[in-house]
Amino acid sequence: MSLKSKASKIDFASMVNAHAQVPDARQPKTAPGAMMAFANDQRSDLLRENEELRQRAERAGELESKLGEALEDLRGWEEAKPTRLLDPAQVLRSRYANRHDSSFLNDDFTRLKREIQEAGGNVQPIKVRALPAVDGTPRYEIVFGHRRHQACLELGLPVLAMVDNLDDRSLFVEMERENRERQDLSPWEQGVMYARALETGLFSSNRQLAAQLGLDHSNIGKSLALARLPEEVVAAFSSPLEIQLRWAPLLNQALEVDPDGLKRRSQEMATGRGNRSSKAVLAYLVNQLTAEDLGASKHFETDGRRVATVVYDAVGRGSVRFNVALSAERRSELERFVDDFVQRLN
Repeated sequence: MSLKSKASKIDFASMVNAHAQVPDARQPKTAPGAMMAFANDQRSDLLRENEELRQRAERAGELESKLGEALEDLRGWEEAKPTRLLDPAQVLRSRYANRHDSSFLNDDFTRLKREIQEAGGNVQPIKVRALPAVDGTPRYEIVFGHRRHQACLELGLPVLAMVDNLDDRSLFVEMERENRERQDLSPWEQGVMYARALETGLFSSNRQLAAQLGLDHSNIGKSLALARLPEEVVAAFSSPLEIQLRWAPLLNQALEVDPDGLKRRSQEMATGRGNRSSKAVLAYLVNQLTAEDLGASKHFETDGRRVATVVYDAVGRGSVRFNVALSAERRSELERFVDDFVQRLN
């Protein structure tokens, strides 16, 4: 019989049915068994889900702990201001700047400049506020730190600065308090600052200014009195930084009683200033000392006794006083000597 004939006699349908009726050993044979198998499958799924949830909860706990640490770190920086390095040429002095030019010429500024140079920049940042840019170039106005800025400008170093958004009044208050806490300004410079704030309408009165700054009203008045002294009076001192707060009442009284005399004496002191102390200048301005008291003198002696004294006043004028009587011959000799001396003055 051929293979084709043999194949035609095979009952494939019966074979398939017989195979389908063979029981699967893995399947339950009874209804309770099927229910138990179903329950086991559900329990496995629940256990798997519980394990996944537990792992997720652990990860969430770790993330929450890290988030708490990060928030705690951030809270520690809440009051901090970011700093940046600025081109000092783009940083401008404030309109309320109270630094006299002599502040950048004294020994203190020289030491500060040397410290900044050795450190490669200002370690303590200045504070600025942003101004409108000009031709795309950013600009800033100093709130405080004029000397540090000037040092960096002269040294050609970038200036480390905090940039803050402040209105005029806030800028003024921060500038004044920073300088006062550092005890870095003279009473005259403080007075100039207060005067500008009042002149620009930043504050309506001395009392409002004093209240805003938390200062005594009378001290504000004294500082303003120094700042408003005539230029001749200020120029009588080697530097306005030498004028002390307690001198304001004395100078004001002299200005009220004898304004012309005060200006005249101030002009005399301005000649050759720096050769006498600021206290001596004050005494002369308020008529507490004479010009002779402020000057130098030289005594001449013979046989152990003083016979003559040459006195120079505060502006260098000289006079000679003899303690012995001069004969006519000696007088003529003295007059000839004086005449010769005077002729050689020209």
